Amino acid sequence: MRHRGIRLEGSAIGCALTATLLTVSIAGFSAACATPGPTAAALRADGAITVDAVAVPLNPANPAQNAIGDFTFAGGLALTGRDTALLHGLSDVIVSDDAHLTAVGDDGILFDAQLEFGPGERLTGLRDTRIAPLLGEDGQPLSGKLAADAEGLTQLATGDRLISFERRSRIWLYPAAGGPPRAVASPQVSFPLNEGMEALTADPETASDAYIVGGEASGETWNCRVSQPECQKRAMIAKPPEFGLVAMATLPGGRLAQLLRAYEERRGSRVTLRILAGVTGVTRMEMAPPLTIDNFEGVAAVPRADGRTRFYLLSDDNSSRSQRTLLLAFDWQPR
Repeated sequence: MRHRGIRLEGSAIGCALTATLLTVSIAGFSAACATPGPTAAALRADGAITVDAVAVPLNPANPAQNAIGDFTFAGGLALTGRDTALLHGLSDVIVSDDAHLTAVGDDGILFDAQLEFGPGERLTGLRDTRIAPLLGEDGQPLSGKLAADAEGLTQLATGDRLISFERRSRIWLYPAAGGPPRAVASPQVSFPLNEGMEALTADPETASDAYIVGGEASGETWNCRVSQPECQKRAMIAKPPEFGLVAMATLPGGRLAQLLRAYEERRGSRVTLRILAGVTGVTRMEMAPPLTIDNFEGVAAVPRADGRTRFYLLSDDNSSRSQRTLLLAFDWQPR
């Protein structure tokens, strides 16, 4: 979902994805790579692209700052696709235990990369970067914003992945073994056109096929299962009205991380990463200028052997020259 008040620049993504197709398979998804339009060089048959990853500080006004409360900054990158116009609009992200990153984008793209680290496991770069368009139920790449606006991404214990879409609201399961997706249970409510099912996370402590869905504007959440036809309403989350619920991630011990985002012309972007433990325990990380911030819409959580959790925040640049695709890492130690 784009910011209110942000004007989108012209994008070649829609044209690129409808051009000549080359078949590939990436991370369990059967997919197809498009020959880009006139503003981007042609993708390779395997979907490989070149991504420039430039280090960014937590606070440009105070480069020595390395923490926000209980959250220790573990590196940040500004990402730019050097040879493609497709690396834009990234809306949600998952990161595996072996540091493989997968993200989905507003124009029906799938982005894969391997994270690289320096001393202290600080995030320093990406390698093996690839892009492919998402397939529809007919096995063909999704076409048009109405059908392709992917917003939420999660992976079940089976390896199957779930993707939620807004505009044309639905949740699809992409099999780990490959092949086209199929529809699974989603909340049967009428969402605002551009403020729908942004938040999606697996719920392995409930069941291997369980997941939680969240609506951006309302803050409503639902419990769902692949094996059941209908979702069950959860409690609505408490949030300020100017904030939207844009991403979630489940943590060990019954904790749930929620990413809230607001944008106002006067104040710019603000985000809150909130970790819930039961009904009362809350830990917050709040970000606003002058910190390095943009339209953060994705969050991934990776439990570490020492008990900490590594969070990754990903921003959607809205295909705008005035915004950036940022990937920031934070380490958090539960108390």
